[in-house]
Formats: sequence, C-alpha cells, structure tokens
Amino acid sequence: MKEEIKKFTVSVYTENNIGLLNRISAIFQRRHINVDSLNTSASEIEGVSRFTIVVQITETRMKKIIGQIDKQVEVIKAYYHTDEETIYQESCLFKIKSDLLFEERQIQNIIKESDARIVTVNREFFVLEKSGRRNEIDLLHRDLSAFGIMQFVRSGRIAVTKDEMKITEMLEAFH
Repeated sequence: MKEEIKKFTVSVYTENNIGLLNRISAIFQRRHINVDSLNTSASEIEGVSRFTIVVQITETRMKKIIGQIDKQVEVIKAYYHTDEETIYQESCLFKIKSDLLFEERQIQNIIKESDARIVTVNREFFVLEKSGRRNEIDLLHRDLSAFGIMQFVRSGRIAVTKDEMKITEMLEAFH
C-alpha cells in the first residue's frame, strides 16, 4: 500500500549561523523535495532562530529528513507537524494604482470583504496588506488582478503548534 503524501510544517530551532540555510535546503534538494514556503525569524528564546518550512511528502520521508536536519551542528531541535496540529497564517502586500481606489467602487468592496487593510495611500499607488490562509490570499489576488497589480509579495507560512512544545525547557537549558 502506497503511503499518503501530506503537507507538513517543519520547525527548526537553531543557532543563527551563516551557511545553515544552504545546508538545510540541500537536505531537501538532494531528495528532490520542493519546499512550498520557507520563513526564518527569531524564536521565543533570545539568540535562537526558527525556520518554518512547508513541504508535501510522505511521513516516512519526513521522519528521515527531520533526522538529517537534527544532525546539523547548529540545529538545536527540529519538529514536524500536520496542518491539523498547527495554527498558521501567511501575509502579503499588494501595490495598486491609487486612482482605482477612488474610481472603482468594486475595489473598495473587495478590500472590505477580504478583511484586507490599507497600509498607505499616495498619489501614485496604495498598498494593501492581507493576512490569512493561502487560499484567502489567492482569492484576493485573483479579484485584484482584474484591475492590475503593480507589485505583489507574500510571506512564507508562519505557524505555532496547538499543543505545547517542549522546546522552551530545552532551549533554556541550552542557554
């Protein structure tokens, strides 16, 4: 029986060292696994960084990759979770011509219905910010594309687990 491919969110707690991102991405590259999104940020512990990586693979392969990531010297601990075990969001920015904001009533409706937020407005353009699930952002992108998008950028997934993670005690011991 063939194992099911699932979406996993990988959390990697690390020392902030140069070159680690290349080595972690190489682990996925060697196995021909596409990374859907990648985000790096500070973690809840000072001096410790967190990589949040989203991939779609089987759980067996995921366990092997976590083992490889954990072997990296700077990695304190790596975890993986399913979508059901996490609370997650993405964020994006849209840059659109300003005259459309005032001349196209439909754009105002799209902004209101999508819970997007206007970040800035000037003579030439306005910028919208939207946080949410990937499909919400995709829907807003589709709706705004009809009017012309000057620039668009989206973040990788950011996520926290629904259950308590034991990493905090481990990290405090690390320091």
